[in-house]
Amino acid sequence: MLKKGFFALFMLWFCLPSFSQTTDTIPEKIDTSLIHIPTPVILDTPLRIQNLNPFITLHVDSSLNYQLNINKDEKKYYWYLKNSPVGLRINKDNGLLSFKAEKTYFLSGKLKYDVEYIVNLGVQNLANPTERVDTSFTLIFFNTEIVQPKIKLTVGSSLLIDEGQKVSFQVLCEAGNFPIENILFSSSVPIGNFKLVKRCDDMFEWDIPYDFVTESDEGKKRDVTLTFIGSTRQHVRDTANIKITVKDALNYPRAVQEHRAVDSAINDYITKLQYLFFKLDKQVRKTKGTRTGFDVTAGTAALTGTIFNTSTDKGMQNTGKVLPSVGVALTPIKEATSPNKTVEQNQATLIRSATKRLVYMLNDNMVIGEKDPDIAKKIATLKSEYKQTQAQLSDVPIEMVREMTKEDLDKYFNSRKVNKKYRLK
Repeated sequence: MLKKGFFALFMLWFCLPSFSQTTDTIPEKIDTSLIHIPTPVILDTPLRIQNLNPFITLHVDSSLNYQLNINKDEKKYYWYLKNSPVGLRINKDNGLLSFKAEKTYFLSGKLKYDVEYIVNLGVQNLANPTERVDTSFTLIFFNTEIVQPKIKLTVGSSLLIDEGQKVSFQVLCEAGNFPIENILFSSSVPIGNFKLVKRCDDMFEWDIPYDFVTESDEGKKRDVTLTFIGSTRQHVRDTANIKITVKDALNYPRAVQEHRAVDSAINDYITKLQYLFFKLDKQVRKTKGTRTGFDVTAGTAALTGTIFNTSTDKGMQNTGKVLPSVGVALTPIKEATSPNKTVEQNQATLIRSATKRLVYMLNDNMVIGEKDPDIAKKIATLKSEYKQTQAQLSDVPIEMVREMTKEDLDKYFNSRKVNKKYRLK
C-alpha cells in the first residue's frame, strides 16, 4: 500500500508541469477583408505550328493528308499556302494539308520527279493580323517505275535545205524519273557559225555558208548528221539524231556584187563610147561645113559666069567665061583640104548602135529583188555582150571623158538632132 501511494505521488508531481504549459489549440478568427491578395499574371505564349515536317517525300499515285496543329484555338486562325505546286491544297479552317500526286501531272510536265518544291506555309489570327507564322517546307516526288528521259526535236528526222539558208529548231526534253540536265552536241561534219545547245528548250541555229558543198560532193549535195545527247544526274542518257542534206546554191551576195561590178564596167564603157561619138560627130560636122562652103562657092561662081555671059559688055562676057572654071578648080581643092569623113561617120554610126545596144542590155538584165533566180544568167549575158562590143570596136580608139560630164553626154547623145542624123535602121 505504501509503495502504491508513493508511486501515485510521484506521477502526480511529474505531470503537474506538463499540464501547466498546455495552451488553447483553437485558432483565433482572422478578418480576411484586411488582407490584399495580388491578381495572378497569365503570360500569352507565341503562336507556333507544333507538328510541321520540314521535308516531305511523296510517291506518284499516292495521296497526302497531313493535319497541322497549332498551340492555340484553331477557330480563331486561318491557314494559307504560297508558291504551292499544282494539286497541293490546305483547309484554311483546320490546317489539313492534302495532295494526290496523279501521274497525269508528270506526263503533262506540270510536275517533275526529283525536283525540290519549296512551299511557303502560313497561319494568321483572324482578329489580329500581326499574329502570324510564316514558314516553309520542301516537297519532293519520286517514282519507283523506270521512265527513261527522252530528247525530242521540233523538226523531223531529215531536212533538205539550200546553201545560204538558216537551220533553226528547238531541242525539247521529256523528263523520266529524273530530268535531263545537260545536252551534248556532235556533228558528223565539222561545221561553224552555229548556236550551241546546252539545256532543254534551247534553240539550235546554224547559218549554212555558200561554200559548204564542194565540187567533189556527188550530186552537188552534202549530208550532215547532227547528234544531241541528253544526260540526267544519274548519267541516264538519250540520243536524238537529225540528218540535214545541204544542196549547192548560188551565192547571191557574191552574185549581186559581181552584177554590180559588170554593170559599173559597162556604164563606164558606155560613157567612153558617148564621148568618142561626140568627138567623131564633131569632126564630121566640121568637115561637112567646109565642104558645103566649097560647094556653095563653086555653085555661085558657075551661076555668076552664066549671068555674065548673057551680058552685052565684052569684059563681063570674058569674066563669065572664066568664072565656071574657078568653080571646077575648087573641087580638087575641096577634096585636098577637106576630104570626106566617111570612115569617121561610119565609126560614129557603129559606136552609137553599140552604145544603144549596151544600154538596152543593161535595162533588160537588171537585178529584181535580193534573190533574183536569173541573176547568174543575166551576169553571163552582160559579160558576153560586153566582150562582143569590145571586140567589135577594137579598132576604135577609146578616150577618157575629160571635157563633158555623164549628164551632158547623155543629153547630147539622145538629142533630137543626133537621133535624126544617126537614125537606126
